[in-house]
Amino acid sequence: MGIQRETVDLSSFPDLVVIYLGMRANSLRGLATIMKFGPQIEKSVSAKPDGLLLHEQMLFGLFPLHVGMRQYWRDYESLERWTRQMPHQKWWKAFLSDPGGTGFWHETYFKRGGMESIFDNMSAPVGFMNVGTRVPAKGPMFSARSRGKIEGEGLPPVVPEE
Repeated sequence: MGIQRETVDLSSFPDLVVIYLGMRANSLRGLATIMKFGPQIEKSVSAKPDGLLLHEQMLFGLFPLHVGMRQYWRDYESLERWTRQMPHQKWWKAFLSDPGGTGFWHETYFKRGGMESIFDNMSAPVGFMNVGTRVPAKGPMFSARSRGKIEGEGLPPVVPEE
């Protein structure tokens, strides 16, 4: 028996964006926080946000519990628009005010080129943290748009903050 090799033609998605997101329990309280978010995320994905092509759940580790997802978005504008709406906006504000014993991260990859990431409250390095030089997420490194040097049709150019 031979191997059935396939590939995919992504030419229909010139602005494709892939994002990996993860949440790690930094304490026992973090386990409860992660369990609370699961159903909320599923409900949000079931609503089929405009531009979300695929959502997959992932398990990065059991001890400590480290769960996540991989999402494929038609374009960055759709992803960014969704992050600025409810329920995402509510989740993000809640996490920033109290991470509930968890750490959160994401890494974003753009078909047109570029990558960006953020790591909040992580108790141990993951992903790009093990590869690149860590810098504070301040100034031009604060927003995903600036970190990824993302510019698009109808969007203002990225201008680094002084």
